[in-house]
Amino acid sequence: MALPMSVLKIELEKNRVATLAEINASLAPINSTLEVVRNKLDAYEPWMMEMETCLLNQSNRLDHIKKQVGTLEKVKEELLAKVEDLENSSLSEPKVILKADWSQIFRGETVTLSCQIQGGGGTQWTYEWRQNWSNIPPTSSEYRIDKVKDDHSGDYSCQGRSGFLLTQWSDAFRLSVSRKPQPVLSVSPSWLSPGASVTLSCEVKPPSAGWRFFWYKAKKYGSYSYELLPGSSNGTQQNSYIIHGQKHTAGYVCRAGRGESAFYSDYSEPSFVWSAAFPPAASLRVNPDRVQLFRSESVSLSCEGNSTEWRVKRFPETGHLSDFNCSTWGTMTGSSCIIKPFWSDGGVFWCESGSGEFSNAVNITVQDKDDGIILQSPVHPVTEGDPVTLSCRTKQQKLLSDVSFYHNNKLLQNDGREELKISAVSKSDEGFYSCEHSGQKSPQSWMSVQAAEFRPVISLFLVMLIVGVVLIIVLILLWRYRESKDFCCIRTPKTVREQQSELHHKSWSQPD
Repeated sequence: MALPMSVLKIELEKNRVATLAEINASLAPINSTLEVVRNKLDAYEPWMMEMETCLLNQSNRLDHIKKQVGTLEKVKEELLAKVEDLENSSLSEPKVILKADWSQIFRGETVTLSCQIQGGGGTQWTYEWRQNWSNIPPTSSEYRIDKVKDDHSGDYSCQGRSGFLLTQWSDAFRLSVSRKPQPVLSVSPSWLSPGASVTLSCEVKPPSAGWRFFWYKAKKYGSYSYELLPGSSNGTQQNSYIIHGQKHTAGYVCRAGRGESAFYSDYSEPSFVWSAAFPPAASLRVNPDRVQLFRSESVSLSCEGNSTEWRVKRFPETGHLSDFNCSTWGTMTGSSCIIKPFWSDGGVFWCESGSGEFSNAVNITVQDKDDGIILQSPVHPVTEGDPVTLSCRTKQQKLLSDVSFYHNNKLLQNDGREELKISAVSKSDEGFYSCEHSGQKSPQSWMSVQAAEFRPVISLFLVMLIVGVVLIIVLILLWRYRESKDFCCIRTPKTVREQQSELHHKSWSQPD
């Protein structure tokens, strides 16, 4: 039977309450758990806030890194563009260049090497250098070496750096340092005609460019001092120098200089221009009076002059100047040096004082063979117009016949005569002479010819002529003076006839 509605409602309410009670009972643990979770969440809240802050910072850093990456990307693009530009401009490897007009480098010179990079455009380069594969300090494009030494010789290389761009090392440049040069001075003519011009020529060996030449006169014996010749204080571009009006024996030297740092070569050995003429200061006398001698002969060299400091000097055939020590070759007697037999080789001899004065020069030639022949020729200069006789003789001074005579290596006479006679010598006869007999030839000797001077008799004649003319003029003046005085002041004695005529005239003139 069906329950009434009110009972149903009561039963439903009871069931709802029971169900709610069960649900609440079931939710109690859950609520307890939620409470625990809520408490734990409250405890983790500061940590979460810290984590949130950290994440925010990391985000900011990430943004900064992204910006840096963007900047680096731009730099990368710029560098790639530069590399592309350099590749398009055909960049070549660097090259070491010697900044000089000459390739030969000597000790003491200043040297500048330059590193050149062709096609580098406006790129700002720094440079690296190395010598013999070892790095050296400079970072500029030029490497300067002051006063180079032998240990500066070697191979030099360079390379360029610009940012991340690095060139290859250049090919090695070989720098060779040579010993300081000594120029060679030559003189022309070597034997002087008084008053003639002399040409000095200076040559640097090995030859190289850029030299200026300085010219000096040697002033003293022993350790020579040098006096600059006029016009050469700044050097001359020409390697020759002309001296006008040279009259006596003199010694000269030269040296060369080049570069902004004024590098100079050594001085040359002295070279001489010889004069056989007697200067006023001193003279050298040779006995026997000839210029060709046999090695086994004795010879006397005498310095005659106004100084007690004369020394005999010798320029041997080997070409090196030396003091001639008389005690080495002979004995000193007064102002004369007596040279023993088997003496030294020949050469040019002269006397030189401590003040640098020179005597005449004599070129003595030595005949090594005792069975040889010598040329008999004048020791001192011959005056134009004078006669000269040359002959060919043996050691015993025997005059040889059928002799050939040579002038400057050209046959002059070959007609069987014993002597070469020049009746009136002229300037064209000056030069080297030699003779030949039966296949034997004498050494050469220089014969100097000097200009003729006025003879003393001619000078006396001129003086007497002038005195005679003056005397005649004085006598004429005295005569005219006397005539004038007699006419005005002095009456000449009258003859008897003149006196009678005068008395007769007076008798007519008197009144009666």
